[in-house]
Amino acid sequence: MADILSLSKARKAKARTAKEQTASENRIKFGRAKADKQRDAALKALANKRLDGEKLED
Repeated sequence: MADILSLSKARKAKARTAKEQTASENRIKFGRAKADKQRDAALKALANKRLDGEKLED
């Protein structure tokens, strides 16, 4: 004999797994580690500092 299945629970579970799959794909696609962001900000600040140091005053 087959188990009785609640269709609303099954539909919600399916939606939950689809949402988690989309979130996982977005984390891979758009996510960057905090250390990467900080490293990029530090390199940009260093480049700006060097550029300011090279400017000639009139």
